[in-house]
Amino acid sequence: MNAFLSPTECNLDAFIIQLDKNLLPTEVPLAHDIQKKIPIYDVSKLDLNKDSKALRAEWANVLRNSAGVFVLKNAFQETACIDAASEIFNQIITDEKSEAKVDHFAASGANDRIWNSAQKLCLLNPKVFAQYFGNLAISTACEAWLGPNYQVTSQINLVRPGGKAQSPHRDYHLGFQTTDDAAQYPAHVHDLSPLLTLQGAIAHVDMPIESGPTKILPFSQIYRHGYLAFKQPDFIEYFEKNNVQLPLAKGDALFFNPALYHGGGANLSSNIQRMANLLQVSSAFGVAMETLDRESMSRALFPILKDNTVHLSTFEIDAAVTACAAGYSFPTNLDASSTSCRSSTRNPS
Repeated sequence: MNAFLSPTECNLDAFIIQLDKNLLPTEVPLAHDIQKKIPIYDVSKLDLNKDSKALRAEWANVLRNSAGVFVLKNAFQETACIDAASEIFNQIITDEKSEAKVDHFAASGANDRIWNSAQKLCLLNPKVFAQYFGNLAISTACEAWLGPNYQVTSQINLVRPGGKAQSPHRDYHLGFQTTDDAAQYPAHVHDLSPLLTLQGAIAHVDMPIESGPTKILPFSQIYRHGYLAFKQPDFIEYFEKNNVQLPLAKGDALFFNPALYHGGGANLSSNIQRMANLLQVSSAFGVAMETLDRESMSRALFPILKDNTVHLSTFEIDAAVTACAAGYSFPTNLDASSTSCRSSTRNPS
């Protein structure tokens, strides 16, 4: 086996063969439906405490070895915190327009993006942050792929009617490199990169197909040369002819392997402002995409959780803390600290 991968080795026929799979109900016994090869889980019908280990195992297998993507219907069964967060985000968009903030991934005026939206939400309204990220469905999905002490970053993406579709791509880490740069990394790093990040999207509005929800190519994360192939014209053409989309309702969440071929769809609607909170969740062992002032976030969130005026359960408080704080013991000054490496999760079994 070659130690390095080459763009010249990319082969569309081999890619298509790996995609020629079906997702069988026996592979996802906890799913409530399968649509377009994508498993659908209705959170309102799940016991996220009792079935946590089984769900995490099933979702991890889906992300790594199977479809590469799953949908959580009713991830937010009460959407009041979604609406409250949307109101805050819309105000941030208005404020940042006066600062000429840009979106690096879309043409000017095509959409609005809030970078580091997790930190901005936490500092502006820690109560809403606690309600929003104190969510067991979201934390269970993150732990399924990354284990405990994951690091949440997020970016609001608001696509207006007429907003164009994205080109198919893979994501952070290697997906952010040029093809030449990605080829410099050993083959085993191409295998490792997807294990360090989980991609997610929380729907802040109803997203019918005409509004352009994420275009997805199930099973495409399995192709080993994928980081070197997604910019090649024949792969792009295949993606555009064969991708699938699923409608999302406000409060639904979509999670996928960052190596899955995907791209935001075109907003063909006349009146839907498609708002999603894009999650880039990093392993405690990796480097997150954004720099967050987690100390300030923790200071803002602490009194909310201490008094618990938002009435979160112990597990929900843990989820909110994990989304806010740096929970991993390292890096640390071992000359000055007696901290031992401990990790915590709500259900270690």
